[in-house]
Amino acid sequence: MASALTGTPSDIRQAAGALGAPVGLVEWVVDQWLWLMLAVLLLYGAGFYVRRRLANRATRKRVAVELVPSRRFEPSTEEIFRYGTLLARSAVAVPWWTPRRAKAVRIRMRADGSRPLSYRVEAPAGAVQLLRNSPYAQVRCEKIAPVARDKQRKYVVRAQFALHGGAGARLREVPLEPDPLQPLVDAVADLRAELGDLAEVCLDLQPAPRWRLKARRWQVIEAARQRERREAHRASRWMRQDFREVEDSVAHHLSRLLTPGGSGRSEYPQRRVMMPPAPRRVDREKVLGKLAEEAHLVRVQLMVRCASNTVTRAERRMQQVQAVLDVFAARARFAWMGKLWGPVRFGPDRRPWCRVFDHRWRTGQMLPPRTNWVHLEEIAGLLKPPTMHCRLPLLSGDVPTFRVGNPELLLQGWHRGADGRWRLLATREEETLNEVAVGKAGGGKTERALCQAVGAAHAGHGLAYVDPHGDSWKRAAPYLAHEAIMERIARIDLAVAGPRSRVGCWNPLGMDRGQRAHEVVGAVVDALGSALGWSDVTAPRAITILTKAVEALVTVNAAASREQMPECQATIFHVRPLLVDPTFRGAVLGALDSERAAWWRTSFAAIPPDALPTVLNPLDRLAANPATYAMLGSPVGAYYIRAAMDARMVVWICPAGNGPTDRLLVALLVRDLLRAGLSRRDVDERHRVPFRAYLDELISLDGAAGSSIAEILEQLRKFKVRVHGMTQLLQRLSPEVRASLMQNSSTLSTTAGSLDAIRHITNEWGDQVDPVEVTELDRYHHYMSLTVDGRRVGPLQVRGPELSEVFPRLARTRSVGALNRAADDRAAARPVSELVAIAKQQQQRVIAFLTNAERTPAVESSGPSEAASPVRRHQ
Repeated sequence: MASALTGTPSDIRQAAGALGAPVGLVEWVVDQWLWLMLAVLLLYGAGFYVRRRLANRATRKRVAVELVPSRRFEPSTEEIFRYGTLLARSAVAVPWWTPRRAKAVRIRMRADGSRPLSYRVEAPAGAVQLLRNSPYAQVRCEKIAPVARDKQRKYVVRAQFALHGGAGARLREVPLEPDPLQPLVDAVADLRAELGDLAEVCLDLQPAPRWRLKARRWQVIEAARQRERREAHRASRWMRQDFREVEDSVAHHLSRLLTPGGSGRSEYPQRRVMMPPAPRRVDREKVLGKLAEEAHLVRVQLMVRCASNTVTRAERRMQQVQAVLDVFAARARFAWMGKLWGPVRFGPDRRPWCRVFDHRWRTGQMLPPRTNWVHLEEIAGLLKPPTMHCRLPLLSGDVPTFRVGNPELLLQGWHRGADGRWRLLATREEETLNEVAVGKAGGGKTERALCQAVGAAHAGHGLAYVDPHGDSWKRAAPYLAHEAIMERIARIDLAVAGPRSRVGCWNPLGMDRGQRAHEVVGAVVDALGSALGWSDVTAPRAITILTKAVEALVTVNAAASREQMPECQATIFHVRPLLVDPTFRGAVLGALDSERAAWWRTSFAAIPPDALPTVLNPLDRLAANPATYAMLGSPVGAYYIRAAMDARMVVWICPAGNGPTDRLLVALLVRDLLRAGLSRRDVDERHRVPFRAYLDELISLDGAAGSSIAEILEQLRKFKVRVHGMTQLLQRLSPEVRASLMQNSSTLSTTAGSLDAIRHITNEWGDQVDPVEVTELDRYHHYMSLTVDGRRVGPLQVRGPELSEVFPRLARTRSVGALNRAADDRAAARPVSELVAIAKQQQQRVIAFLTNAERTPAVESSGPSEAASPVRRHQ
């Protein structure tokens, strides 16, 4: 036994040799530790350099797409989840040699004051096909270039965020309505591009590496076990302390003395045994939490950068973005990485860490904190662009700002931006085709239209303003009393106060301006038929009689114009003598060809006399009104809307009211506007001058010329004639006018009013505006949708403009009298008594011309000559 323990000398030497080799190795390592450390650092540095070069090479070729959602974009949870898995797959679409840090996809949300929030996805070049196949049906994917270096700004603030709150803790489940991106949109809503403001949020995603996940799980479980051991040790220590205190207490000793068999005289007294608590078994699923599920687990890197050329604006923006991230806070939350010791701050915003931050910002490489593990469901609110539930702010680049005198802009109203500043919005004149404004009386519809008309007049545009009440002229006159406008303004005011009041004149059957005969006949017959409700079913005979009568009188007028005798033209009031006076009818038939004259000798002779009052009664009502009789009874008139269009004139038409007689006149005027617009076919499209027609009190006008207004809305867009319609109740318009207005309007607006009236407009906006909210609008406030650059903007809440607020420097109250005289002179207005006298004598002049009798020479009272016509002067 002793020999076995001691061994032979050879065995001892062998054992010493075996132990000597490790000892020598240790001694060599201790002696050479410095060189070994340098070698390890050198190898680590070489590996780091190689990985960085490979990562830079891989991230140099990246693709980017911008997701542009539609206005009705509303994704489901499943669509968002599918897009998240698509992004995770795109992150690993790289060559095999790519380092882990370069296997990432970036979601970049950017705002610079020109757009509310752009949503871009950047990924390796191999993921281009994956990114094009978006599961969002209402999103357009546009391939763009990755964001290069931005222009330098004076002040830049950087931040990176890490998940705090426990390894397995989850972020808050944020609902999709309202949009989770709404706080971020609100935070960047008041960015100003002119100050260099910029805010960007970059979320980098990377599928969970298995070996890192296993290591992280082991760390979490081991930390939980250590925590349980510490808790068990702490509990055991407290139990021992409590046990000793109990045994040393007086109560414990007394209980032993009083208990039978518990006498302290025993040589070996019995003591209670203390069992220390064992550590609790760690529940793996509970401890790991979200780390227990490997599927759809990703690592994230969240970085934010704010910049500006103005001091403190970038810092304030960063604070707002940090507040936005609190929306996702629950047991886990995003916290800023860094240290703040009083005024001194250490983190990504300070050197040397800012260089590392900027490199990852440019390249998209990932070095996230070890705690940044999330499931796709936790960040679902960030995996999509803004939805229909997100209220996007109106930026200065979205809608132009109105400037007085700018011919390319059309005024709309005041809008308050996210920064609290009021801005006067405008739309582009060339794409603002038709407009419709609805709301209660006094809500601001007419005032807004007057501001538009005044702005268009000062910008050099032509327009016609039709107001059945005439109050609009008094409101707009002080702002139109300028020399440049006086030279091209005309007024037709039929609200006369007496025989000395001046009225402009117009002959709807006139042929002295080169009109086409069939167009004149069609305009007059269709206008009267529309105002009276005639059709081929209800009144075919009346339409036929009126058509033949107007056709005959137009033929007479064409002959008078050819012979340079326009003062001998017939008027619409000569339809009565043509139908009831054989002498006058015989003279007219002498000017007709045989085919047209045959109808009068055969078909007209067979018509019973009781059929004529259907045609004559409306004309008799026109003749009964002195103002209307004076205006339409003159053979030559200065009113010629086609010339006004081409000469950029400002024409103000004020009928006396909205009675039956006024409706007939309005029907003639509106139909003549349609005829004049269609006659611009002979002008090249590039040379057609824009012309706007403002139709106030559209309900009254629709009752007289509903079909004509509908045709104007549908057909005259190509001829650059645009219509602005204003009405209190859209449902009181005829179906064809209402349908044409809603279909072809570039701008829709509504003020407060009844719920039923408002719904006709808000229904066009879907559920974006609550009709009840519109009913509570203040006076002069509107909800409005605009068309800018081919896209719809709004609906927006807009405060209606006022003339005194928008054009305070243009008001010239003292020049209103001169404006009235200039407008009447341009319309060749004359006293009613003189024009009535001319109308009464006109039948004899026509007969004298037709019978080749001694013609009455043109006298001053026979109407304005061609040289005196202001419209002709513009031609």
